[in-house]
Amino acid sequence: MRQSRRAVILAAACLAVSACAAPGSATYSEGQVWRYQTRPGEDGSRLYIARIDDDPLLGPIYHLYLDGLRIRNPLLPGGTQDHLPHIPVGRASLDTSVTELVVVVPDPPDIGDGYRLWRQEFDAGDAGVFTLPVKEIVQIVEDAVGRQGGKR
Repeated sequence: MRQSRRAVILAAACLAVSACAAPGSATYSEGQVWRYQTRPGEDGSRLYIARIDDDPLLGPIYHLYLDGLRIRNPLLPGGTQDHLPHIPVGRASLDTSVTELVVVVPDPPDIGDGYRLWRQEFDAGDAGVFTLPVKEIVQIVEDAVGRQGGKR
């Protein structure tokens, strides 16, 4: 739990900077763009698999970029954020979330800054990966950003 909470905080810190396979049977690869079970009002959101790392203990770690979001973020002008630049997840997150493969793109969105920060913390044993459905992760991030926004 501590690692998941830290990953949320790291993800939140990065926010201001910046033919269908059946779920559970999909073969995931970098560059895939998926529809997924979204929060209400975010039906147009898409999930990009920007990078995949293979960890000897955790197995594949999928690094996601999400767009088409409506995250309340008091730290940004206008108070709304439309994307998440980096979310590290395990296979269970994808299996319980994705609904339709849309396309495969040769150049997925850049997750560099968020990935580098996560990797540093992960290697130090202070960060992990999410295993929740993606829409729940988005809500957790929004909740964490909202709490941070009130602590200026």
